[in-house]
Amino acid sequence: MLIRLYPENPNERHIRQVVDLLEAGGIIIYPTDTVYAIGCDIKAVKSIESIARLKGLNPENPDLSLIFHDMSQLSEYTTIRDNNIFRLLKRNLPGPFTFIVKANNQIPKMFKNKKKTVGIRIPDNRIALELVRELGRPIITTSVHDQDEVIEYTTDPELIHEKYRDFADIVIDGGYGKNEASTIVDCTGDEIMIIRQGLGIVEW
Repeated sequence: MLIRLYPENPNERHIRQVVDLLEAGGIIIYPTDTVYAIGCDIKAVKSIESIARLKGLNPENPDLSLIFHDMSQLSEYTTIRDNNIFRLLKRNLPGPFTFIVKANNQIPKMFKNKKKTVGIRIPDNRIALELVRELGRPIITTSVHDQDEVIEYTTDPELIHEKYRDFADIVIDGGYGKNEASTIVDCTGDEIMIIRQGLGIVEW
């Protein structure tokens, strides 16, 4: 199913329709402030495994990120004790970044990697944020972007729908997406490191 939503004013009924699907374990494709993303409810174990297999990841330890609604929600799932890291996140979020931080025990066991870290995103996109707010917990996320794909597949929601209609239950058309992924910043070591320079320029 393809649903049209407008980022500046997403239809509440459609948001609820998508969230109902997420709560039932469904898989969605939705816009962010970078490329389109594939996601599901953090509690939907089977859907997480399906997304991991689609991306060629280990279903028992998938390297996936979480979409949060705001900074206050982070404390429920992460352990950020360093004030410098907290201030860094606050300066740059919402925005086109994935910050790798230490996870707490609220993250499902299958979602933890050996270092017990997790990638977090608060995208500057109202559709994505409204979905998480209405759901009340994070959405598992990974980009549709693939280095080998024709660039249109990462930006045009109608083409994304054509390609993934048998995999995703709903594709949200939020307009054309960007074709550059988020900047990944690792905050788990002794020094904060940029692992991948993407769309976001870190404000230190």
